[in-house]
Amino acid sequence: MDIPSLFAAAQQEGRVGLARKSKPVDARLALPGEVVITTIAGEGKETQSKPAEPGDMVVRNRCEATGHEQYLVKAAKFAELYERLIGAEDAEGWQTYQPHGADMLYFIVRDRDGSFSFNAPWGEAMVARPGDAIVRNATDPADTYRVAKDAFGCTYEIIQEPGPSK
Repeated sequence: MDIPSLFAAAQQEGRVGLARKSKPVDARLALPGEVVITTIAGEGKETQSKPAEPGDMVVRNRCEATGHEQYLVKAAKFAELYERLIGAEDAEGWQTYQPHGADMLYFIVRDRDGSFSFNAPWGEAMVARPGDAIVRNATDPADTYRVAKDAFGCTYEIIQEPGPSK
């Protein structure tokens, strides 16, 4: 699927809004070489990380509807996206972090769009389904990926609802 064209069409149709990941997450230091398989409850495997390098972090969303999915974030990117909140780590090394990443443009995949596959920025194919959000960093169009419907609802706040371009 040609995601840039799909995004452009959604913008022309007034279906693009602005959102920000705002809900706290849990994170722990990844073990070097660890591979994180992101699994969404009711869907199965979403994606699989490359082996972790020193300093990379495993992030766990606080979203019961998705099974608290986990994913790997590179060390440098993690520092840009999350800030540690006060509190001790638990016995497994999880600590609470607050997202503070970029505002993201988004549109919701419609039923008529159907399910489709595209390449995520980390090089792996992602499958988007009706109801999912396709999010794109407002300042970096290459940073475009799928967020499962329930994960988007649990972890993002809408800053601007979709509507005609101004």
